[in-house]
Amino acid sequence: MDTEGTHDGRTTHPGHVPRPAAPPAPAGAPPKPPVPPPPAHAPAQGPTFEQWLSAPRAGTDPGVWRTGPTRGAAREAVDVRQLRNRAILAFLGCVLVWRLTMYGAVPYSSFLLVLFTPGDWWGGLDNLPVDDRGLIAMEVYELILTGGLVYGFARLGNWRTAFERVVADRGRPAAALGAALGALFVVMVFRTHLVRAEDLAFGHLPYSEMGRVTSAVVQWLLYALIYLPVIVFFVRLADWSGRGRATRAEAAAARAAAQSGRSTDPATWAEVRAAGLVETAERLEAEIRAGRMNDVDYARIGRAWESVQADPSRLRAFADAVRDKGAAACGHPSGARDLPVRAARHDLLVRQVRLGTVEDEPRNPYARRGTGLALDPAVLGTSLLAVGPSGAGKTGRLVRPVVESLALQALAGQAAVVAVGAAGAQLGPDAAYDVVVRVGDPESVYDLDLYGGTTDPDEAATLLAEGFVGDVPGIDVRRAATALAQLLGPFRTAYGRFPSVPELRGLLDQARPALDGLRRALEDAGDAGAHAMLRDLDARERQYGAHGDPGPALADRVALLDRPAFAGFFDTTGQGRPFSLRALEHPIRVRVDLPERAHADASRMLARLLLAQFNAAAAARTDRSLFALLALDDASHTLTPETVRGVQRLRSANAGVLLTLRTLDDVPEALRIPLLGAVGCRMAFSGVTTWDGRRFAEAWGTEWVETRDVTHRTVFADQPLTRAIHTFRKLVTGKAVTTDAVTVRQVERERWSASDLAHAVPPGSAVLSLTSVRGERAAPLLVRLAGSA
Repeated sequence: MDTEGTHDGRTTHPGHVPRPAAPPAPAGAPPKPPVPPPPAHAPAQGPTFEQWLSAPRAGTDPGVWRTGPTRGAAREAVDVRQLRNRAILAFLGCVLVWRLTMYGAVPYSSFLLVLFTPGDWWGGLDNLPVDDRGLIAMEVYELILTGGLVYGFARLGNWRTAFERVVADRGRPAAALGAALGALFVVMVFRTHLVRAEDLAFGHLPYSEMGRVTSAVVQWLLYALIYLPVIVFFVRLADWSGRGRATRAEAAAARAAAQSGRSTDPATWAEVRAAGLVETAERLEAEIRAGRMNDVDYARIGRAWESVQADPSRLRAFADAVRDKGAAACGHPSGARDLPVRAARHDLLVRQVRLGTVEDEPRNPYARRGTGLALDPAVLGTSLLAVGPSGAGKTGRLVRPVVESLALQALAGQAAVVAVGAAGAQLGPDAAYDVVVRVGDPESVYDLDLYGGTTDPDEAATLLAEGFVGDVPGIDVRRAATALAQLLGPFRTAYGRFPSVPELRGLLDQARPALDGLRRALEDAGDAGAHAMLRDLDARERQYGAHGDPGPALADRVALLDRPAFAGFFDTTGQGRPFSLRALEHPIRVRVDLPERAHADASRMLARLLLAQFNAAAAARTDRSLFALLALDDASHTLTPETVRGVQRLRSANAGVLLTLRTLDDVPEALRIPLLGAVGCRMAFSGVTTWDGRRFAEAWGTEWVETRDVTHRTVFADQPLTRAIHTFRKLVTGKAVTTDAVTVRQVERERWSASDLAHAVPPGSAVLSLTSVRGERAAPLLVRLAGSA
């Protein structure tokens, strides 16, 4: 159980990850492992671990940052000018109808009052009240009629929405001022007796029968009864239309998330208690309350508990690990409990990393504007292609946060990540990785397994052929794989290992000492397998130099690695510490630094080889519970037809790749459309060319939109007076009198055009479309990227 999770650490950004304190352990408690110090740039203030743990997490749409309240623009888009004019016209109409009704200009306006009250209350032809009873009824009826008119015209003019959009959206001061002016207007209407609320309240009191004190008390109570509801209504209106509305929406979302999701406090470990491990659950809860556990610990122990539920025989080992180590139980093999530094916002409870915020821009769906955008294994499992020029922020704003997120998940026993980039690329410090391979650096602790950890010569030959000559036009990769297999098989049979780079180069060059030595070793073996390998070796000698033979091209490519800078690398004798992608069975964090500056061709060849090996290793895993990711910081000239097909198959293997390109021109023309179709997530950074934008626009397709065409036609008057008026108007305004003909129609247009992608994406932003492994899609969104801290 101590090797199934990871260790924990501290947050580096306020509101991003919990920042637990570490108070002394209570007396009598078992000793606790030391808590690692927080990163040097940890915030002075931030949410506690318990606050982070209980934060609301709602929404399941791909790419939505789920942690905390969603502050997106969830309201329907409206024309503010039209809304304002509609509210003003409704107000004027309400005043006009009310005045006409109160002065009796509207016929039968008092018909209901006379119909439902006794006839002796009224007298004369105009049905005027004859006593206080009729007068009171008349005043009550007028109040009811006034309220009905105000309510009806308020609904007709959509006054509440108008107040929110025209006034409250300008800020809290504007909302408070608007509400104060509204309250003042209503008070003035009451005080000037336009609406006879005070007449009804004070005009019929028996003042002669009440004392002075009683009369004053009653009057103040009536004033409160009249004006207090008005004040409360407008205060609530200002509060609801301002920040209070957002607060209420956030609280409602939190309650909904709590009811639909975790109905109990996650810090109590209810599932562990329900399984009968009450002491274990109490120990874990005590670790949380005392501040000795953080997000990585929680996710790691939660992952270990999932393995216990899958295999109940681990129950006792889990309980013993928690009893002995507390929050450090089920640790990652590296012993690390957090990364030394965090450059992005993470939420390990839902396995997300926040990239930025969706812009409040007309091209974005209204419901997504202002929401956070995040990536998780559910969308990375469909693979992601990002295109942008140098300096657009692909490494700092995309690759680094994603790799960092997967590294944290690896510490939690949930993922394995391999990051490949040029030496010096800002992909995180060495301490953030379990294995750092610096190809061409004599100080590198780890080596790279050229054969991907396989023992099958045919499989090794296929991978090498893909990496060595997969990008060479006119060379059949299958024939190259056959040529390599004709050498690798005999060599492994003779020596029990694969050849080193110099040995492989000699065999491909048909060097007589190398071939003769291999032949003698096979003849000395003398078994049936050795004789079969001799036939392969003979076939390779016969085919060498023939038309279409891939041997010379393979030898030229192997020569790129047979350089003094790579001496000692790619060792096959067992003297080094080679890293193989077969290690994806474990929650491992790997960074491979390629010598891009000094050996560009060799670096591209190695990146191509790593991609081919990753596709094969991810698909060959027996345990696919770990999400595996390969991040290529620069995938230029590394993609081949077979690797593109392999990328398409990764989503069924719980794996994905992250590819970045400066331009699609770095991919063979025949692969550009298949590549965009193979990945589920596509990202265009600011500064892409219109040629690249055209490919993205075609991949994102079109949508139906409503267009309005306005045609201006000059009005020619027939009457002399009308012509004179039109002439005078033209002299004053300088424009002829015209009429407008509006045509509204539905047309199909590109979601993002090539020109928009090339010129309308601001610096520090990107357009990103997402697809989840379940098939859910998010339309292309313009996102303001957060960058790394």
